Amino acid sequence: MNQDPGRFLQQRNFGGLPPAFSDFDTARVTVLPVPYDSTTEWHSGTRKGPKSIIEASFYLEWFDIELGGETINIGIHTLPELEPAMSSPRDMADRVEAAVRNLLDKSKFVVTLGGEHSISYGAIRAYNANYRDFSVLQLDAHTDLRDQYLGTEYSHACVMRRVIEICPITQVGIRSMSLEENEFVATKGLKPFIYSQEDISSSTDKIIQTLAPNVYITIDLDVFDPSIMSSVGTPEPGGMLWQDVLNLLFAVSHKRTVVGFDIVELCPDQGSDACSFLAAKLAYKLIGYSLMFKK
Repeated sequence: MNQDPGRFLQQRNFGGLPPAFSDFDTARVTVLPVPYDSTTEWHSGTRKGPKSIIEASFYLEWFDIELGGETINIGIHTLPELEPAMSSPRDMADRVEAAVRNLLDKSKFVVTLGGEHSISYGAIRAYNANYRDFSVLQLDAHTDLRDQYLGTEYSHACVMRRVIEICPITQVGIRSMSLEENEFVATKGLKPFIYSQEDISSSTDKIIQTLAPNVYITIDLDVFDPSIMSSVGTPEPGGMLWQDVLNLLFAVSHKRTVVGFDIVELCPDQGSDACSFLAAKLAYKLIGYSLMFKK
């Protein structure tokens, strides 16, 4: 919590940052909120996720004990929410891609906050066009490799099927997939890292070896165990814990260049405010890991 007693209202941006740390022109990081949840089929409400994460971020301590400094010094600007395209999820992916491309053209590190997982495809397309030697690290309970779901190829359940058509992916934390997805994994020779605490903790180097030099990270919050992250649309028991995820992200950020990331699938109505705070702190930690001590 970082409240100036001379202010009556905190600014409505990530971290409640004053202009010195949130001006667009000087900030290295831009937070893009995308309140979209058109293809969810069980618990809807991920459209409320970006706002809930940003509001929870007001209560973050700017000083990071682990990193020994205040990550806000790199500058974090928060954009207004991106207006949803309700015509189709494909149109929404195009809208996200255009927004992220515009920010990459301005040399920004983009943090996209969802919303459902389908929005990641647009962001990843923008990054894939901007970087060579590029791959995606997906932290998720589900493979999201269906070719089509509920009448669309651009559902949140199909997002990584579309992504793998344009760049390599590494999947970590997986605990659930359909028969169709299992057959696709076998056909393509994919090797998702199925979650168990022992396997992930001992597989960090193997995970990193699968990644290209430039890495985009997409985090579906249902990768976490529901005991600490119940605010998701499709919870899956037996997931990763906080330190599991941080240890992996820390290692990846030090051995690869993290070029951007998204955090998706927060469904605030399904759990306590602690889940929104977890998502906000996760974003702040990964910003720090990715940029704070890099030139």
